[in-house]
Amino acid sequence: MRKPPIHKSILNAFRGLFFMLTSERNFQLEVLALLINIFLIFYLKLSTIDTILILIVCFMVLVAEIFNTAIEKLCDMIQPEFDKRIGFIKDISAGAVTLMAILSLIVGVFVYWKYIFI
Repeated sequence: MRKPPIHKSILNAFRGLFFMLTSERNFQLEVLALLINIFLIFYLKLSTIDTILILIVCFMVLVAEIFNTAIEKLCDMIQPEFDKRIGFIKDISAGAVTLMAILSLIVGVFVYWKYIFI
């Protein structure tokens, strides 16, 4: 199979992001969290290292959510009816997003603490 031209690949990637943004509520909330963090980065004048840490964990949550959605959609295609095994796979995938969200909260507390309370 021939690979598509680079501009088509990029367009497909943005189409996937647009799908996530328009159809996945959790992704929308996580993008809102990213926007709030971007505002706080400028408002609190975070250092470069702190800014990088916040952006890395924010984008890692978004990436985890994208993988979670991809796994869920694939599972739904393979087995449209309820199946405990598929449910277990989906739960594991959601657990990965939850762990990443917890990490992002921990990093956020450590980073923002010194700008707000000190």
